[in-house]
Amino acid sequence: MRARTPFIAAAACAFALIPATTALAGTGPAPAPTKKAATQSTAASEAGNPRTAKAAAAGVCSDAYQIGTTVYINRGGAHAASVKQFYSPRCDRNYGYLWVWQSFRDKTKDYDVSVGVYSYSRDQVVGQDWWNATNGQEFWSLPAATVKECTAAIGTLRAPGDPVPGQAVTSKRC
Repeated sequence: MRARTPFIAAAACAFALIPATTALAGTGPAPAPTKKAATQSTAASEAGNPRTAKAAAAGVCSDAYQIGTTVYINRGGAHAASVKQFYSPRCDRNYGYLWVWQSFRDKTKDYDVSVGVYSYSRDQVVGQDWWNATNGQEFWSLPAATVKECTAAIGTLRAPGDPVPGQAVTSKRC
């Protein structure tokens, strides 16, 4: 009986380290609404916050949440920007989101940025917006009426002197 006790304890510890399920960002059902929605942060972040002033200026609905993968625009072997796609059930719209990493901003001034939602059925970028010679960090596309279509967010970032921008496209969502 004594020999079994350490074995059972070791097995219990091992199983505690194994996650029961795996989830990817933007997959599965929408996040449950919270009662504290009015008090949620309005700070910009790499994760994408639809409650920021820039999101509101672009027409992003505050209930938007990420769908699909996060992808990166790399420059010189390091992440320069993140690109994500968001969906709002209340407004029935998709949005592209691009976040320029601080490490890139510290080295590069006056870069060009664009972000939008690519529609596979239309073969075009919808809701695209762009900024030239900017030092900003948070960028939202305009609302895209693409909810019934297969889509992906697309973002570009061009540093001064680069002949073409770096680009990233999120996973296809249908």
